[in-house]
Amino acid sequence: MFRLIVSFAAIGLILGTTAVMADDPDRENAAIASAQRWLNIVDEGNYIESWKESSEYLKQAIKQDQWEQAVQSARKPLGKLVSRKVKSASYTTSLPGAPDGEYVVIQFNSSFEYKRSGIETVTPKMDKDGIWRVAGYYIR
Repeated sequence: MFRLIVSFAAIGLILGTTAVMADDPDRENAAIASAQRWLNIVDEGNYIESWKESSEYLKQAIKQDQWEQAVQSARKPLGKLVSRKVKSASYTTSLPGAPDGEYVVIQFNSSFEYKRSGIETVTPKMDKDGIWRVAGYYIR
């Protein structure tokens, strides 16, 4: 099994969501759109920009240069993105190992040049300014 992890602060942020989930399609849709914009930045190899566009939580958890190295080592071997489709999205206000807040845990079925099938988990968090920004990224 091919498994890559870009980790930061609390791995529980993206590995487990045992919290009570709320059914809120508007929030989920807004978070999905934000995640897709952020993923486009990552897909283009602009890892520093992806850190800059991330949530305050992520920026406090990992330094820019560490983020750049981690994402580059996870994504570069996969090659270019071939396709990506939303598999699931779940709104929650609590995640293991993370501060309470508004999160949407999104899974994408993804295909890359050198990896036909993968699952990307992207977790946007509602920042204090009311904008959804990515707080977690995991790929396997």
